[in-house]
Amino acid sequence: MEDELIDITDENGNPLGKAVPKSEIHKNGLYHHTAHLWLYTPDKNILLQQRAASKSICPLMWDVSVAGHVDAGETVEHAAARECFEELGLKVNTSDFEKVGIFPCFQTYDNGIKDFEFHNTFICQFEDPISELQIDPIEVENIKLVDFIEFEHLLEHSGNNNHFVPSNRKYYETVLQSIRNKFN
Repeated sequence: MEDELIDITDENGNPLGKAVPKSEIHKNGLYHHTAHLWLYTPDKNILLQQRAASKSICPLMWDVSVAGHVDAGETVEHAAARECFEELGLKVNTSDFEKVGIFPCFQTYDNGIKDFEFHNTFICQFEDPISELQIDPIEVENIKLVDFIEFEHLLEHSGNNNHFVPSNRKYYETVLQSIRNKFN
């Protein structure tokens, strides 16, 4: 499989006008952008994705509905829509996205990966039954819907339940509040 090219940035997320292979980004701790898309239903549920067991970062962790790197020259909105289709088989319109914000997330892992990324985060409503979604087993182990109360409970116990990166609590609280605001 060809190593995808990713645009790199400075420590503030500003483009440097250079693209490098993804493997170099994680090996050398280069700053880069990712796209996060949180999907929610009209009946106030949030779709969580369990990362595939084969993933090199956070395998089997339950987290954001859809996420991925922004390819070189790609917009963050296009990356989010592309990842949604690749991971879940769900086509979404970028015009339905609501931007939540850009969240720096700089993590190093025991396997040597240095992942210094800016999460460009969107929310989007979807109405398809999750039984009709077609998950990519290379990327996704499983999916589930949780209501706001369960989301909060999972977040509160994220240090020991394999849900959410515990150090990113403020990020998850901001996402949850943004989705809740859609129903007020």
